Amino acid sequence: MIETKRLIIREMVQFDYDALCGILCDEEVMRAAYESAFNLEEAQNWLNRHLKRYEEYGFGLWAVVLKETNKMIGQCGLTMQGWREKEILEIGFLFQKAYWHKGYATEAAIACKEYAFSVLNANRVYSIIRDTNIASQKVAVRNGMNIIDKDTKNFRNIDMEFFLYSVERTK
Repeated sequence: MIETKRLIIREMVQFDYDALCGILCDEEVMRAAYESAFNLEEAQNWLNRHLKRYEEYGFGLWAVVLKETNKMIGQCGLTMQGWREKEILEIGFLFQKAYWHKGYATEAAIACKEYAFSVLNANRVYSIIRDTNIASQKVAVRNGMNIIDKDTKNFRNIDMEFFLYSVERTK
């Protein structure tokens, strides 16, 4: 679907469930984004939600596969998210811990931004990132984004602060 120098970004399928659990069920990975890991049922629900998004929108969070090993190492893609009673096109990403700090999230996020601008004809894309998630904030900055807002969101009955990053299409 999308190919970069080191990655293939494609729709997830049920076969990706085990690799997805390696992300969503990892306490350290999920603490940064959602405060705690998902259980197996929540991980399956997450996958099901993205399979439906592919049907409804033609996009969602996609599997990020390392070309070198053909292994799913993360997910990155585009979703419609709510922000202050508005629906916005968000670039989201989550990667297995073993693949952090190697540039994969940035490479995938940039590819998804380019997809949003060139294929979906979006004029602006966003990333919603917890105020404590410095690594993901750095990915957003490397993707050309700036903070434009901050808000509190409730996830699993926990109030968390999030920054809204954004970048506008220039051509």
